[in-house]
Formats: sequence, C-alpha cells, structure tokens
Amino acid sequence: MRGLVFRYSAFAIVATIANLAAQRLVLMRGDDGMTFTLAVAAGTLVGLIVKYTLDKRWIFYDLGTGLKGHARKFSLYTAMGLITTAIFWGTESAFWTIWQTDAMRELGAVIGLSIGYVVKYTLDRRFVFTDSRLEITS
Repeated sequence: MRGLVFRYSAFAIVATIANLAAQRLVLMRGDDGMTFTLAVAAGTLVGLIVKYTLDKRWIFYDLGTGLKGHARKFSLYTAMGLITTAIFWGTESAFWTIWQTDAMRELGAVIGLSIGYVVKYTLDRRFVFTDSRLEITS
C-alpha cells in the first residue's frame, strides 16, 4: 500500500508541476481574465494527459493498448476528472480572486489539485480501470 501511495503522490506532483508550468507559459501573454481562463484550461489539459499516462501504467497496471481501449478509458478518465476539475478550478480561482497574486493562485491550485486527486483515485478505481489488476500490497 505504501508503494501505491508514494507513486500516486509522486505522479500527482509531476502532473501538478506540468499543469502549473503550462499555466505560466500562457500567463506570459498577460494577466487579464481571458488569459487567466486560457491558462487554467491549458494547465488542466497538460496535467490530465500526464496523469492519465502515469496512472494507467503505474497505478492501475493497465497494459491495454489500441485506440478503441484508450479512447474509452481516456473518455471515462476525463469524465471523472470533471468533478475534480471543478474542485481544482474553484479553489484556484477563489485564491486568485481574493489575493490576486501568482503565489496565492498557485497555492490555491496546489490545494485544489491535492483534494481533487484523492477524489479522482477513488473514482478511477471504481469506474475507469475496472479491468486492470491493481496490486494493493505493493
């Protein structure tokens, strides 16, 4: 179980860093509301792809291949992520609205993503990677 928690946490950190890096790249264009919205969306997409790729192989041990299988699972993975994305966006946006600094926006993003990832693991295990072999004792 410790190995699983460690890997999942490490992958969440990697995806969070990828998310925030993508946001920073977009935010270099400006700090108006539209740019902020684009930054959050770009970061979310990058984080989603990174996290799916890592989770599929190293958390849920899903070795399935093929476009049809990937499309179905990625679609479900994304759908489960809508719930957790609302948590993430809401927290990040609240921190930005209240403090209007990049540091507080990023703190809100980290808090929102952390809560969201805990919820997401539960949803993914139950609804997305149902045919994979999850080894709890690792």
